[in-house]
Amino acid sequence: MLPDTAEEVWRYSRVDELQLDRYAPVVDSGPADVPAALDALLAEIPERAGVVVLVDGRLVRVELAATWVDRGVGVGALADAAPGAEVLGAVAGEATDLFGLLNDALSADPVLVDVPAGVSVDGPIVVASWTSTPGALVTPRLVVRAGADAEVQVVDVQASPDGVDALVLPVVELDAAPSARLGYANLQLLGDAAWQIAHQSARVGSQATLRAFTAAFGGSYARLRTDCRLEGRGATGDLFAAYFGRDDQTLDFRTFQDHAAPDTTSELLFKGAVDDRSRSVYTGLIQVRPDARGTNAVQTNRNVKLSPDAWAESVPNLQIENNDVRCAHASTVGPIDEDQLFYLESRGVPTDVAERLVVGGFFDEVLAQLPVRGAESIVRRCITERLDAGGAA
Repeated sequence: MLPDTAEEVWRYSRVDELQLDRYAPVVDSGPADVPAALDALLAEIPERAGVVVLVDGRLVRVELAATWVDRGVGVGALADAAPGAEVLGAVAGEATDLFGLLNDALSADPVLVDVPAGVSVDGPIVVASWTSTPGALVTPRLVVRAGADAEVQVVDVQASPDGVDALVLPVVELDAAPSARLGYANLQLLGDAAWQIAHQSARVGSQATLRAFTAAFGGSYARLRTDCRLEGRGATGDLFAAYFGRDDQTLDFRTFQDHAAPDTTSELLFKGAVDDRSRSVYTGLIQVRPDARGTNAVQTNRNVKLSPDAWAESVPNLQIENNDVRCAHASTVGPIDEDQLFYLESRGVPTDVAERLVVGGFFDEVLAQLPVRGAESIVRRCITERLDAGGAA
């Protein structure tokens, strides 16, 4: 049964519009080639340590530099690396809605990135999922494990051509052991007809650091729920996002910063633009549990409207069960800053150019937080393409 939009976590969503019977898993028809468009995208991320490619949910390419193979790094099909029962769900737990259950049941080739204790991988590992079949139900599953005092950067790409009506249900589990450093960048570059309902879960151990970034540009309706649980003393979990909606898109974000241990820190900064008749939704919760004294948590969502018909909803929340904490939240929704426009125009900058400069500058703050080398150029290109297509022009 589809979730009910009367439930708070599904409020403002378009899940009631979903016709699930229009989609089905793609039958495996043998080896598939990597599309040229995806190869071109991968080429924009230089100095990769490894790459995994899936097409319509099926694994078609795995590459890992010999240096990291020799040091015990595992990248590829989870079935080849470890018993799935010991890995899948270790962070996410049991599925709580229909979409998680579908991923559990239908994910054909779950991917594992496993970095042993004490190993620091130089260069990002890229996991790219390409959906090309109309009517496809695709259920990518990615597990990233960083052992104690390990370090790794992962780029997770979801992409499809425009015009392909598909349903993509990714589940990602990020596990940072004590003192690990895990950087994760999710690039959501789906085509204009796709639907995505995604779930990211993270577990951060003592003195470990997770920095997770989402760039969302595609999809007719694209939803991401992020659960970040800080389980060990001194854990840090930072969440960032940049998004840009156009046409009739809806970009939907739900975040949960769960402080379950003392002296934990989390910073959330989501910044987005909406143009034409597009919509964005953000609801977030900072939860501080009774034992989480010394928590330091911030939640900020900023939105700029580029059209009178665009719409943004922003609802930050706090649930605090310990008095020895520092927590803050803030949200804004508004048009382009008129003072900044006036400043540029008064110095001879044409209005359309000034608007583009202001919108580009709006994203600079969050793009500076990208935790993965090589991803920034892709995100900036996507923002520029949106501006060229009509936003602030």
